[in-house]
Parts: sequence; C-alpha cells; structure tokens
Amino acid sequence: MKFYVSAKEIKRVVAASKSAAKPSAKTTAPADTVSGRRISNRTVVALGIVLLLGFVRVAVLVVESSAACSTFDCVGSTFFGGADANLKLREELTRALIEANDGNNANEGGTMSFNELIKVLASKQDLKAFAFKTKATLSQMEREVQSARKKESLNWHIASHGVPKGLHCLCLKLAEEYVVNAMARSRLPSPLHVSRLVDPTLHHIVLLTDNVLAASVVVASTVENSANPGRLVFHVVTDKKTYTPMHTWFAINSINSAVVEVRGLHHCDWSKEVNDGVIEMLETNDLIWKHYYNNYKEKELEHDEEDNRYLEALKPSSLSLLNHLRLYIPELFPNLNKVVLVDDDIVVQKDISFLWEIDLNGKVSGSVFKSWCENSCCPGNKYVNLLNFSHPIISSTFDSDKCAWLFGVNIFDLEAWRRSDITKNYHYWLKLNVKSGLTFWNPGVLAPALIAFEGEVQPIDSLWLVTDLGYQHRSEEEISNSLERVEGAAVVHFNGPAKPWLEIGLPEVRTLWNRYVNFSHKFIRKCSIIE
Repeated sequence: MKFYVSAKEIKRVVAASKSAAKPSAKTTAPADTVSGRRISNRTVVALGIVLLLGFVRVAVLVVESSAACSTFDCVGSTFFGGADANLKLREELTRALIEANDGNNANEGGTMSFNELIKVLASKQDLKAFAFKTKATLSQMEREVQSARKKESLNWHIASHGVPKGLHCLCLKLAEEYVVNAMARSRLPSPLHVSRLVDPTLHHIVLLTDNVLAASVVVASTVENSANPGRLVFHVVTDKKTYTPMHTWFAINSINSAVVEVRGLHHCDWSKEVNDGVIEMLETNDLIWKHYYNNYKEKELEHDEEDNRYLEALKPSSLSLLNHLRLYIPELFPNLNKVVLVDDDIVVQKDISFLWEIDLNGKVSGSVFKSWCENSCCPGNKYVNLLNFSHPIISSTFDSDKCAWLFGVNIFDLEAWRRSDITKNYHYWLKLNVKSGLTFWNPGVLAPALIAFEGEVQPIDSLWLVTDLGYQHRSEEEISNSLERVEGAAVVHFNGPAKPWLEIGLPEVRTLWNRYVNFSHKFIRKCSIIE
C-alpha cells in the first residue's frame, strides 16, 4: 500500500469567520469581506506527516488484530482490547504453526509467490489452514533451492572438466603442423642431449598431462625463473592422442638451455607384470566410477556435501591413466634415482632447485602437508575428511587427526620407492575397498595414495607453495588479502575446478598463469586463445 502527501496541491485553506456563517436579511456581506487566513506550507507538511504516521499505526494495529483471532470477526474487539492482543496473537499463531508442523497434509500445495500467500491470508479465515499453506510453500521453496544447488554443482562440474574450444583447436593446428613441417617431427631431445635424460646430477622434472598449453606454461615458468636452467630436464608423458601435438609444440618452440623429452604411453616398454598391474588398476577404478555414476542417477541427494562427493568420484581424472600412473613412476623411469613430480596446473615463480637438496631421511617422498593455512592443517585436509573412520579397519589402522599431504609438487626418491611396497600396497587397499562395498574412503585419487604412502612421506616446508587457487570458495576478498603471499610464493597451484585456462577460472589469479602464455604465437592467435 502506498500513501502520498503532496504540499504542492494544497494552495491555501480559508476559514470563514463566525460573523459570515449566516448573514441577516438586512445586511448582506459582500464576498470580498469574508475574513480568512492562510496556513503556511510548513504547517501543512507537518500535518501531513502526522496523518501519515497515524495511518501507518492504525494499519499495523488492524493487521495485528486481524491475525490475533482465528476469524476476522473479532478484529474490532481485539483492536480495542489493549495489551492482550499481542499475547493472544502469539498463542493462536504458535498453536497453528505447531499443528501444521506436526501434521501431514500431503494434498496441500504451496503458493508460487509471496503475493499469492497474502491473498490466501486475506481470503481464508482459518489460521490453521493458513499455517498449513505456509508450511507447504516453505517446503516447496526448500525443494526448489536444493534442486537449484544440485544443478549449479552439476553445471560447475561440467564446466570444469570440459575441453575449451581454443585448446581443442590448438591440438588440431599442431597435429597438422606435424604433418607438413619437418622440424615438428624432429627428435626430442636432440641426439646431442640424449645422455642428459639419465644424468643423475641434473634436476629431473616429471609431468604427466594431455594439456599442451598447460605443459607449455609449466616448462616456460620453471625455465624463466631458474637460476641455472641448463640443469633442468623435463620428462613430459602424455597419451597417444595428444603425443603428436605435444611433440610438435616443444619441437618448434625450443627451450633455451633446458632439455625437454616428450614420451607417449604407447612408447613405454613395460614388463608383463607391470602391464597387468596397470590394467587391473584401471579396471578397478572404472568399476568404482560406474558404481558412483549409477548411484548419482538413481539417488535423490539431499545435501550439497553428499552431492559434491559423488561429483568428485565422477571426475574424468578418476578414469585417466595419466592420473593413476603416479603410482608407477619408478617403472616409467627405471634409470632415474630422484625426480620432482609436478601437476600441469602449477606455475613456478621462483627458482626451485632447492627441492633436490632436501634430505628425505630415508623416506620415499617429500611433500607439503600444510599450505595457505600457515601452522594449522587446512580445512577438509585431515584424514578424517578423506577416510571413513566409521569402518573398523580404517579406524584401527590410521589416525583421524593426521594432516594429509598434497599432490602438486612432490619429491620422490625412486631408489627408496623400489625398495618399498608402495605400489603393491596401493593395489591391495584398492581391491579391499571394492570388496567392502567402497566404504573405506571418499571418492578421489588422494585417499588411496595416502594409504599406500603411509609412513613414507617426509614433511617439507610449506611457505614456498600456495595451493587452492582453483576453488570457487576462494572469494575475491580472500585472495586480495593473500595476494602478497601468492605473488611471493615459489610455486602456485591451481588445484580445484576453476583452472586458469577455463572461462570459470578466477580472474584475480589467472594473470599469474597468463604471463607465461605466448599469446603472440600464431597458433594461439588463430585459435582465439585470449587473455
């Protein structure tokens, strides 16, 4: 309801004098002798405000009094009833809402808007019926919100794992270049540098990826910020479909001083035992994926956390051979003793040669346990968040309060790995989880890796690494507050769905990645890959 008071329309108010109220027959007062006085605009405005406040007060009292009874017949008595109105209103309304909450009126449908709810209030004289209608409306709204959240999670999941048109175009252009350009087919590395691939005195970096642009950023950022790039050797392992464009990129874009090897999985000469183990690992993870996929289709998920847990299991990386081959690094590089394994969503901003000097104290791996959260374990990064401690086998074997280490940048002593049973333990727990009905841990690759490497990980300083730059919950304010630390870190990790090469990437930190993309390259320009 709207109520307007306009002083402009009130010109003046003329009050007739008592003598002019009823003229006698003998004397007739002319019109111009009628006395009157003008009321000022300030007085009119003040009067209007008083009337408006009075109107609002009366309206509130009427609404309260109408709601105080189960029928509208008692409005008048309640209006003049004094302090008892509010008490009676609370009692009536509370009783009606309790009955509606305890009752189950399945046939009662909710209203579609607040205006419709007001119409129901105006038309129905029974407070109980109105309470049931309100309950149905709120329940319907809650279902719609839950549905919208589930769709948002699903859309975010799809957007985070799709291949952008520009990246697909880049692969096609590079594959075409491989056919027409002899330089694109040249050997990597050149015969002059082949011996460096197994030189134990050099710094060997392993990258498992099928993303050409991401691989180029990892290599370019590491070389540019290295104090001695001549000691760097990159081992880029990719799948068969990406091998040609990946080889072409590094063949026609030579890296100064550093050595780059591009190897396709179809080039790997594994023993039958290793080959059988890889196949078994893929089949087991495919079975896990199908289990969660079928449950996701059939089950109505009521909580966002449960919904996200299923989507986590359905990530394409859950089926990616490149992702699972982290457990076979010693078999991939039988002639190497120490390597640094990096993910393709990192950017190196400072020299990282110190990683090869870290003493692992006889452990297999050196990994960061804490990042971003300073001296405390980051939320959601404890064993209790990844493993199911309601299962007796898990609760009796592991510490729920222990902090999990992070993938992204990991140092591996391959000699110590070969002496351990890490890969064997991984297969054992993977199969045991399937037999238990997939109840040991939450979906994902990290949880079984934590179990396999239990007791074999040396914690290393976390100040040089900043993670979680690809998570949606990192708001602009959070990132702005930590921007100084982000820019000062030796390595930043875009773990999370919002990768910097995707449209959903966070613009506040995407520039850290974009600065190492050669946007002047002819293929990048032709494929419309823009900053």
